[in-house]
Amino acid sequence: MSASRPVRRPAVLHRAGLRRTALRRAGALVALSAVGVLAATGVASAHVTVHPESYAKGATDGVLTFRVPNEEDGASTSKVQVFLPTDHPVLGVLVRPRDGWTPKVTTTKLKTPVKTDDGTITEAVSQITWTGGKIGAGEYEDFDVAFGELPHDTGQLTFKTLQTYSDGKVVRWIEAPSGGEEADDPAPTLKLTEGGTEGGGEAAAPAAAKSGDSGSVKAADGSDGTARGLGIGGLVVGVLGLAAAAFAIVRGRSAKTDA
Repeated sequence: MSASRPVRRPAVLHRAGLRRTALRRAGALVALSAVGVLAATGVASAHVTVHPESYAKGATDGVLTFRVPNEEDGASTSKVQVFLPTDHPVLGVLVRPRDGWTPKVTTTKLKTPVKTDDGTITEAVSQITWTGGKIGAGEYEDFDVAFGELPHDTGQLTFKTLQTYSDGKVVRWIEAPSGGEEADDPAPTLKLTEGGTEGGGEAAAPAAAKSGDSGSVKAADGSDGTARGLGIGGLVVGVLGLAAAAFAIVRGRSAKTDA
């Protein structure tokens, strides 16, 4: 009897096996990249912020807007407390009425009185509390606070904020920025820059919302949304690039086998 010859795998089946292996690898790469995209979008979390992000030191007659988003799906925001620093006080604070919300302003006697052209200031606003309103899921509210004068002797102001939900949960936005890294629960922070006119000068105030504007808006901040969109778009392009590279490898292997 003649010895049996080893069975050779047909080239077609070999090429098909290579394609399946490469496609599985490409699928795994795409799946991992997709997980990265989802993780990146999940990390981005809205928090209480102050707008604009900066003013000149000693700026006068301006407006600060505290933007409060609702991050809970099953509860609404029912109370907002903003604490103003008293070691570098904001002078001449006035609260703009907001439909559905009742503001309460608390003043504190200053440890160090502030001398101004209009006299010596011994008290300043230390806390503003808004109650009675509602910020639903996927919505935010803007709270406008006018000021007469910002301090000259500091580079930033930190406004610690407490956000209370209808289910009793309280989020404490009280962490100050440190070492260039963003905190988990950052407090709204206003940078004070050099460059104002001599003596503090009058700074151009940002345009406040019109009195007829709706208090709650079902849209994220435009600039934040654009930045996140660009970041996600870049990750998606990366996913497509990985997939294209995997298919190119498959075709290259197939061409070599055919040759």
